[in-house]
Amino acid sequence: MGIKLVYIPAPPEKAKEIARALVGEKLAACCNLIPIESIYWWKGEVEEGAEVVVLAKTLESKLEKVINRVKSIHQYEVPCILVMNGEVNEEYREYMEGAIG
Repeated sequence: MGIKLVYIPAPPEKAKEIARALVGEKLAACCNLIPIESIYWWKGEVEEGAEVVVLAKTLESKLEKVINRVKSIHQYEVPCILVMNGEVNEEYREYMEGAIG
């Protein structure tokens, strides 16, 4: 069963809401919240601001539901939902499968 790490930058007030929904609905086994400062292009201008990255650890079988749930909560017009393949130690894989599998 594949492990996925989903990178989701969001406004600080939305990041915790996203993380709680994903874990509470058993779509992610764990979410880490990491404060960052972002500089980016938006509508022809360079913007910057504080964000929090949600790093959601999930199973490949849950990925589509994770993406759809994030889109339903996220307030950005074009949210970043970056999916990375993950390999974890066997004990953590068993934890994830037991928690959300």
